[in-house]
Amino acid sequence: MAEARPLRVVVAKPGLDGHDRGAKVVARALRDAGVEVVYTGLHQTPEQIVEAAIQEDVDAIGLSILSGAHMTLFKRVLELLAERDAADIVVFGGGIIPDADIPLLKELGVARVFTPGASTQEIVAWVDTLRDRAQAS
Repeated sequence: MAEARPLRVVVAKPGLDGHDRGAKVVARALRDAGVEVVYTGLHQTPEQIVEAAIQEDVDAIGLSILSGAHMTLFKRVLELLAERDAADIVVFGGGIIPDADIPLLKELGVARVFTPGASTQEIVAWVDTLRDRAQAS
């Protein structure tokens, strides 16, 4: 039996937010858990993030947003994925996101939102649930 390929995740910092410590911590925790992680760096546009995700054939995109532009940035990434016939890529994220906005993000199609205080173990465990989905494709 062939061994399943590892999960592949793009971790990205969209927009003008220059604080990437949390994104790097999450990227490292995912990598340490056996996930192949592509970190795109700071100041990425939604277009750059989606392009990287498609080129890297990822299973998910994790956005770290602290700028307050989460509604606009998540929405644009999801729109671009749909336009590129890549809506099967799971979008999740975290950052400074008001509780009231989380249901709205889920309505847009964001699979999961992690707020401050979420542990890396919680994030890794949730991302690990994507393995079955990735192995089916």
